[in-house]
Amino acid sequence: MVIISSIGIACILVLLYMFKEAHENNIRSHEVKANGDMETIHLFFISDTHARKINKGMIHSIDQDIDAVLIGGDFVDRRTSEETVLHNIRMLTKLGPTYFIWGNNDIEFGESKLRQLLADHHIRIIENGSIKLKSKNDVSLSAVSYSPGDQNMNRAIEQCEERNTVFVAHNPELFRKVHKHFQPLLSIGAHLHGGQIRLGKFGVQPHGYFKKIKNRYELVSNGYGTTLIPLRLCAKPESHLITIKFKKDEWE
Repeated sequence: MVIISSIGIACILVLLYMFKEAHENNIRSHEVKANGDMETIHLFFISDTHARKINKGMIHSIDQDIDAVLIGGDFVDRRTSEETVLHNIRMLTKLGPTYFIWGNNDIEFGESKLRQLLADHHIRIIENGSIKLKSKNDVSLSAVSYSPGDQNMNRAIEQCEERNTVFVAHNPELFRKVHKHFQPLLSIGAHLHGGQIRLGKFGVQPHGYFKKIKNRYELVSNGYGTTLIPLRLCAKPESHLITIKFKKDEWE
């Protein structure tokens, strides 16, 4: 009986820890070095919020001027209330110009309804296309929807230059297809939640990462919210502050 009680208590403690971890508010900072006219660009990336409210304190802790806020998909799902969506929109648009990329769960909220809410708050959808930021180096934000197809992927990058493009795909499995013929400065993805619940290094999906590959960079996020159950283990929730530093002859 004592053993059974001990096991029960241990299970409860583990579940409480997993719940606590799932509700952490972590901002990861990353630096990208690029060749170009001297300039610093600040991006804020958040993905997979699902039904989770974005923490005010986390947003208020960001003291940089943000050139672009990128919502990397699964901003909502069927569980998300309109009150939560509006709260999250208000939090993110405080930081700077905000852009939205479609994930696989977003349409569960209602596509037309979500489009209207985003439009009402001046959030621009980048949908199998690209836009240019106001910058000396003509930085482009290029993005594709969750299942874009080859034609739409080509549309997303056709007006872009590799040296100054930030490419966003909710599903990072699309990186390989794009990188075969176009290698942007930075590729950003999400969707996998880092496996969400892992046993150390082992998980049903790979852990998120940030890495440099020659003169380009990749970022795959663990995401901010959860799906199915509000628990995480060894795959901490995260958002990202990305600093791109352009400098003459950076790679020479």
